[in-house]
Amino acid sequence: MKSSVHTLLAAFLVTLAGCAHPPSTVTPGITEAEFVSKAGKPTARYEDGQDHLLEYALGPWGQKTYMARINSDGKVISYEQVLTTQKFNAIKINESTKDDVLRTIGAPTETSYLSLTQLEVWSYPYKENGVWNSLMHAHFDKDGIVRKMLNGPDPRFDPTLRVPLGVPYR
Repeated sequence: MKSSVHTLLAAFLVTLAGCAHPPSTVTPGITEAEFVSKAGKPTARYEDGQDHLLEYALGPWGQKTYMARINSDGKVISYEQVLTTQKFNAIKINESTKDDVLRTIGAPTETSYLSLTQLEVWSYPYKENGVWNSLMHAHFDKDGIVRKMLNGPDPRFDPTLRVPLGVPYR
């Protein structure tokens, strides 16, 4: 039994070591090929006019997503962490679409559906002000338009809950 646990742990650690870790800073002007050789394969690619974006969603808690903007000449023009209050504020209620959200903050960590209000919810864990473990929820109507944005504490970090079952410790 112990050897199978050790084998699983070793396999997990090898998997983690093999994951790409995008650099925290990038010099604008390098080619996309140079960037990808350093950062690894992106988790998604989004077209944005003549530019495109390379998404690097990081886990396991999913609190950081980096976006590299590549221009039509194949050069990196910007690179930033997008799960921030400023980026969430750039999403316009009653105006932004799912595509706008993807290009602004990337793919959600989790999706759900609220049948009573008939809204699809995309959830994004992040560190609010770089400190608090929070979740931002983008709510979309049936036409894919953002109808509201709500944030709050991330329950995965609540010390009063048991992680697997969510049952209070009392």
